[in-house]
Amino acid sequence: MSGPAIAGTDPAQGTRQSQEPGPTGRNVPVRTLKKWLRQHRAATAAAAVVAAALALLIGTQLAPKGDRVPLSVHNAGPEGARALGEILGRHGVSVHTPGRFDAALDDLHSSSSPTLLLYDRNGVLDRQQVAGLMAAAGRVVVVTPRLDTLAALDSGIHQAGVVPDASPVLDPGCTQPDAEAAGQVTGHKGFVYDGGTTCYRAAGTAGMLAVSGDGRLAVLGSTAVLGNDKLDELGNAALAVRLLGAAPDLVWYLPSIEDAADNGSGKTLDDLAPGWARFLGPWLLLVAVVAIIWRGRRHGPLVFEPLPVVVKAVETAEGRARLYQDSRAVDQARDNLRAGLLVRLSGKLRLGPGATAEDTIAAAARLLGRDAAGVRALVNERPTTEARLVAWSQALEKLEKEVMTR
Repeated sequence: MSGPAIAGTDPAQGTRQSQEPGPTGRNVPVRTLKKWLRQHRAATAAAAVVAAALALLIGTQLAPKGDRVPLSVHNAGPEGARALGEILGRHGVSVHTPGRFDAALDDLHSSSSPTLLLYDRNGVLDRQQVAGLMAAAGRVVVVTPRLDTLAALDSGIHQAGVVPDASPVLDPGCTQPDAEAAGQVTGHKGFVYDGGTTCYRAAGTAGMLAVSGDGRLAVLGSTAVLGNDKLDELGNAALAVRLLGAAPDLVWYLPSIEDAADNGSGKTLDDLAPGWARFLGPWLLLVAVVAIIWRGRRHGPLVFEPLPVVVKAVETAEGRARLYQDSRAVDQARDNLRAGLLVRLSGKLRLGPGATAEDTIAAAARLLGRDAAGVRALVNERPTTEARLVAWSQALEKLEKEVMTR
């Protein structure tokens, strides 16, 4: 026989409650973390936003950028030559794009009688490098070469000026087969050359295309003929394909600052930078995060004030007065002072809400025993300077005191 059950308890329920696990040591840190997050919701949200912004910024900076090199076959922009590379590829021409001087030589030596396109816009190659490229290539097309590059070619071709703005379209004007087949081309911002067989003459004997006597070297004085922007105009595409598509292999070489060394093994910025430079980025990021935390904690937490906030009338008046003074709003300040005076005088004289300005002025003049015209001239005056506005407001204050004391 069991003893009497205690009032208000259930043996079964008590058994179940005794089997439920209480707060263990593993649950305490979790609850503490949740409590801390609830108490610091604003700081947690701000930290998450900053972390997301930093991640987005770093990802954007580290993401691979599109090719923006002028006249590059990988550049799809207006100054690139991707369209010409695609056209040459469809005509069975293998376009090689070496990034360094030694790679360009390897590509030239690996095929028989290849065509070389050389666009050294910064003039980084020296005479020995240019001579090595000329010896390894079957045909060389040099685009807008600098004076040093022309001298290194030693072909008798010399720069003779620029294409006049009045000649945006140039005719072949020669018996060179490629030029005759292509017809008219774009002469926009082109250069002209003397020596050899010159075509697309703008004035005199100088032409935008100069071909050496043996036909191995062609100097083209315009990047617009090869670029994506104007390739579909006139005979630009035809001239480009005929100049560059004669051989099954085309080495499209755009020298960079890395090729400035005589042996073509110039070092990059990564090679020249010291070993500790790789840690500079993460260190600057850490300093920025610490600075954000330091400046964010400097001002302390936000102070909450119950609304509505009561602002004293004198503070509002002074604030508006400073705004009027900064903006030199003499007319606006005058209108406010006049309206306030008339409202207060109308209430003192008990004229009612329908009283006009003239009624208020006439009543004030009768009360003071003055001429209504003088009071009207004072109230309706329009000061034009800040000094006169101050004097006028003092006169209005004196008038109001006289009415209020009667």
